[in-house]
Amino acid sequence: MENNTLKAIELATSLQELEDIRIKAFGKKGNITELFVLLKELEGDTKKIKARELNALKSQIESALATKKEILKAQELADQLKKERIDMTLFNTSSNYGSMHPVSITLEKIIDYFVAMNFSLRSGPLVEDDFHNFQALNIPEYHPARDMQDTFYFNDGKVLRTHTSPVQIRTMEQESFPIRMICPGAVFRRDYDLTHTPMFHQVEGLVVEEKGKISFSHLKFILEDFLHYMFGGDISVRFRSSFFPFTEPSAEVDISCIFCKGNGCRVCSHTGWLEVLGCGIVDRNVFAAVHYENVSGYAFGMGVERFAMLIHAVSDLRSFFESDLRILEQFS
Repeated sequence: MENNTLKAIELATSLQELEDIRIKAFGKKGNITELFVLLKELEGDTKKIKARELNALKSQIESALATKKEILKAQELADQLKKERIDMTLFNTSSNYGSMHPVSITLEKIIDYFVAMNFSLRSGPLVEDDFHNFQALNIPEYHPARDMQDTFYFNDGKVLRTHTSPVQIRTMEQESFPIRMICPGAVFRRDYDLTHTPMFHQVEGLVVEEKGKISFSHLKFILEDFLHYMFGGDISVRFRSSFFPFTEPSAEVDISCIFCKGNGCRVCSHTGWLEVLGCGIVDRNVFAAVHYENVSGYAFGMGVERFAMLIHAVSDLRSFFESDLRILEQFS
């Protein structure tokens, strides 16, 4: 019996199997338990000798059980850790290299074009005063662009800039013409849906020359060339009459739908055209606000995310700001 029990302990492969062996030996009806019960029938030295032998056997089996239990517990833990092991090399393929955000890719492409066309880069503060964000841009107090639903106001009357146009005003205040500049940067408006977010990026451009040297034809040429650079030479470009407080005349610029090639689809609302930017000849009131005389110029502005959505076929603007790796990894 001793050899059989010790052999069974040695061959046990699980804690449950080992527990069954223990119960078989030391349970209420176990083999060792029954032997201790039989001691009651013995007397004298025989009982003492048999009791000594049984205690030694009990200790030997208990020791074997304890040793085997530790071995099986360690093995069980190792098996569990192996099963739950996280493969830290899982993302090695994508983590070996990084990539630029699609908005950054688009912004860099826009900047590259205008820098090559001899435009300089300008920047300005994100928090603006009323004069630079509104008044100097021919947006009086009653204009709907000042609506609280569109603009983030501070208690002191300052605002988070709603466009990068204030940079144009600051540049004209500090420099004399000729001016040929773009001002890329973040802007803020109270909007949030598929095509709007509270923070987005704009690139606005301004060209100012001596009066008579700038016309709408110059503006039309630079924007047509720019849009062919961004979307390909096979697109069509059209200018539609529009209204902006800081330009007169003003126009919105459309390109033929890059998805349906102008045939009409859901993206272009079956018109065959996609609006991409606004532009116009700088209004004389804007020049008056910065004390410019005998000048003419043009200005334009575009949303970087709008361009990124079209170039990369992203349907929800909010995807650019949610840090979803399934989307961002596509631009690696």
